[in-house]
Amino acid sequence: MNWGNDVTVANIRKDDFYIPTLQVIRDLGGSASIEEIEDKLVERFGFSQAELDRTYEVSGDNIITDKMSWARSYLKFPKYLSNDSKGVWVLTEAGREAADQPVEVVRAAIRAAKKERRAQQLAARSLAAAASESEDEDAQEAEAIDWSDVLLAKMQAMDPYAFERLCQRLLRESGFVRVEVTGRSGDGGIDGQGVLRVKLVSFQVLFQCKRYKGSVGSSVVRDFRGAMQGRADKGLIITTGTFTVEARKEATRDGAPAIDLIDGEALCQLLKEQGLGVSVRLVEEVTVDEAFFDEI
Repeated sequence: MNWGNDVTVANIRKDDFYIPTLQVIRDLGGSASIEEIEDKLVERFGFSQAELDRTYEVSGDNIITDKMSWARSYLKFPKYLSNDSKGVWVLTEAGREAADQPVEVVRAAIRAAKKERRAQQLAARSLAAAASESEDEDAQEAEAIDWSDVLLAKMQAMDPYAFERLCQRLLRESGFVRVEVTGRSGDGGIDGQGVLRVKLVSFQVLFQCKRYKGSVGSSVVRDFRGAMQGRADKGLIITTGTFTVEARKEATRDGAPAIDLIDGEALCQLLKEQGLGVSVRLVEEVTVDEAFFDEI
């Protein structure tokens, strides 16, 4: 994509993805997975491989996929998108109408929805006085910290072996049996194995757990596939970070055994669904039980 002389990947705004995200989900039939959304956005913007590989210097997160993720999260504020189902984003009727609006209209709707949500939160906590609303974008972003951000930060701070035990527990709660954490060095990154039973059929699954803040690249997927060759029916990589576009393509490459990828966003939803370290009130107020992760 031609960004112009004074624009770089590093200063792409999440706003740039607001309208395109709504439109690609609409074009995909009103619902789509993260992978489908990101693939279509990459195709639409025409990003080069060099642009797709750019990461933040401090966190190591992939810049483009991070901005795409923030855009999806912000579009939830005015209820343009919902993601109640695991890994599936759904376009609402309001989102369908917003898809053809100028981006300024969408920005205004997001700001208004964020302001209303903050006011409701302050009222619920019975605060005597609320801090004045800042129009500064960074301040607004800081106020919008979601329960999933708290959860990801907690998991990223866990001991690596504790995180492996957490993944083991999650797989058991999700229907796996004979789940073992092996974690042997020099084993191609394989951290454990289990058996997934689907009615009358069972699948031997090898899994890898990556307690990352940044992005998992395609080389990790290739190495993992090589290590599991001939040893299992399926592979599963779980991370607290994200997967690059190339990693997702490598996971479903034609002619190679498919590997399922669970990124930080999907991992949070799975923990929420299983009630592991996350409690949900009827008013959809989600809290993270940080002590749960300390005891893993």
